[in-house]
Amino acid sequence: MPRPPARALVAPALSAAALLSVSACVLAGQEQAPPPPVNAPASAAQSPAAAPTLTEAQARAALVTEADLGEPWVPTRGFATWREAMLKATAEPAECGDLLDALYAEEFFGADATTRASVGLDDDWGGAQLRYQVVAHRPDALDRAIERLGDFSRRCGSFTATVPGGPMSVEVRAVGLPKLGDARQALRIVLSAVSEYGDGPRLTLDVAAVRVGDDAIAVTNGSLGEVPSDATLTAVELGTTRLDEVRKRGRAEV
Repeated sequence: MPRPPARALVAPALSAAALLSVSACVLAGQEQAPPPPVNAPASAAQSPAAAPTLTEAQARAALVTEADLGEPWVPTRGFATWREAMLKATAEPAECGDLLDALYAEEFFGADATTRASVGLDDDWGGAQLRYQVVAHRPDALDRAIERLGDFSRRCGSFTATVPGGPMSVEVRAVGLPKLGDARQALRIVLSAVSEYGDGPRLTLDVAAVRVGDDAIAVTNGSLGEVPSDATLTAVELGTTRLDEVRKRGRAEV
């Protein structure tokens, strides 16, 4: 059964090597020149920090599921093996390694942020993997983390990383998002193993972060093959809407 056509924020699919045949992570978006950092509006920046965090049940209510994304998405069977093989790397310059560390640890908002709920979904047809988190932190800390994601596209547009299997070239680009939440940022990261014949594995990762008040969502979606960026955009849009609705219910029990 053919995959439904991708939505607006779609970048070209990439060929996968037979190595590391697993599911993967990427975000929807047409590549574009890096935009200036997206900060919260002045009214949000001046608001008092942090109402009480969401309850576990409320955070779970803001998750997306395989039913939201439709066929061929299913609950994950575990972390994709490319996570260890291609993200556990050193980088030059060293500051660009911070991006790979964040991808590996799935800590885009810093180690002191609190992950309230998370879910992993696998694409049974194309082998992609999508990870979605609901995170709580102070609004100013969330905004700094989102701005830092944008900084990676400016400071680390192209760099070299090294894994035990050898060197990789890494490209980082900002991608566009609809106007969602109070602050937002998205990146596309392409990691290509350097090989004599140009046939090394190539991993594409799309990453999006959106702040809603003192909570945020983070989405990664990636693949060694086709990147289903329509699914990422759905997860970002639907997840932001659900998080906003949960907050507007006054954090009542759900």
